[in-house]
Amino acid sequence: MSIKINTDLDYLILRLNIPPSRMEEYKDKTIEEILEAEAAAGNQVAVKMAADMFTDVNTLIELFQLADPENKLAILSAMTSSQLEKLIPKLETKDLVEGLNFFTQASLLDMLKEIPKEELLKTVFQLFSESQVIEYMPEKELDRLLTGTDMDKDKLLEALQYIPEMYLQQIIESITGEEAQGGSGDLIRQIASFGDLDYKNAIINLQPTQKRQLTFILTNQENKLYEKFDTDAYTHMINRERDKDETIKGMRVIKPEYLEKMMKELPQDLLAIVITQIDTEKFADALINKFPELLAQLVAG
Repeated sequence: MSIKINTDLDYLILRLNIPPSRMEEYKDKTIEEILEAEAAAGNQVAVKMAADMFTDVNTLIELFQLADPENKLAILSAMTSSQLEKLIPKLETKDLVEGLNFFTQASLLDMLKEIPKEELLKTVFQLFSESQVIEYMPEKELDRLLTGTDMDKDKLLEALQYIPEMYLQQIIESITGEEAQGGSGDLIRQIASFGDLDYKNAIINLQPTQKRQLTFILTNQENKLYEKFDTDAYTHMINRERDKDETIKGMRVIKPEYLEKMMKELPQDLLAIVITQIDTEKFADALINKFPELLAQLVAG
């Protein structure tokens, strides 16, 4: 299979010092054929260039105008999926983020579900403040966090001091069926004395606004608690409150290794387009050192 790209014949003429009269003979020949003819005629520069094309990055860039995205795409389009994937790590983070534009919002959210929770949270907090996260979090997620077995009960009880007494009285009365008496400290001690089931029900019975305040206090004290919320809760939040462009901007903080993995989900033709953003020197170096057979096809025209 041949690879047709726009080569720089002016550069070739200048480097080989070929007179215009002889170039007429070469107008329908490939670069490889021209170099072979010139080398056979004793042109030592042609001999050196024939070798440099397979070893020197700058020669390759100049001769095949690799800085031209169209030329890059022509070469990339001739690669297999596995060859293209080898080039993904050579892209800059900004190029990987740009490649996310080829995905739908639904696909972006699906991929966010596949990365570690800490990476997802980095994106979430690019998109929302901590108070917004708690505001938008489904109440069932708050209940699960506050009553979970790994929630530090002492810290939760300590945080209850910031909840107005009337709401503490309400949750006690919801369990005991009797009017609650005493100040904040007394009420909190009474809640602490409940059995496990009554204690959990009391916390669940808090007014939603107060429940969110309590959760915000606890998560503000220990950010790791945000990892306890379900991944789907976060992706639903993003889908409901942010559009695709905003989602992509938020994803720029994800580690490159996970963005690279996302790029592998693209169809081959779209992945080739993304990789046209690759640094030209890195691209030329990869052709020389990783894809010599493809480079030979390129030279052969």
